[in-house]
Amino acid sequence: MTEPRKPIEIFIDADACPVKDEIYKVAQRYGLKTWVVSNAFMMIPASPMIARVIVDAGPDVADDWIAERAQAGDVVVTNDIPLADRSLKNGAHVLGANGRPFTPDSIGSALAQRAIMEQLRSTGEVTGGPKPFDRNDRSRFLQALDEVINRERRRRG
Repeated sequence: MTEPRKPIEIFIDADACPVKDEIYKVAQRYGLKTWVVSNAFMMIPASPMIARVIVDAGPDVADDWIAERAQAGDVVVTNDIPLADRSLKNGAHVLGANGRPFTPDSIGSALAQRAIMEQLRSTGEVTGGPKPFDRNDRSRFLQALDEVINRERRRRG
């Protein structure tokens, strides 16, 4: 007899996530447990399927919590490239808040670009940062989240 498969769960690296409300709506539509992980209290919808996790302040504490729990087939939403890498190694699907998927094929170049940008900033170079988040990013994210959940559901049969 095979063991029942763990349901898909969503993990949100929530401190700077601009698409939490969109995630809540999609998760509710599919009945998925959602973990909202942050260093500080934040409001979440009253639902037994949404859990707030407040971790201690400190570098990578929220990332560690997520990386230790996200498993194959789960969805991690983060813009943190090292967390994306760790989550991919666990077999999770990873999306940036702008809808860009992190994949095993793309994570190496993302890590390299991050290292280059850190090096530039450490020399005092002004790098400008990411472009402002807009309506198109939000729409792209919603579409990507829906696609990744449906792809995982089909894969599971």
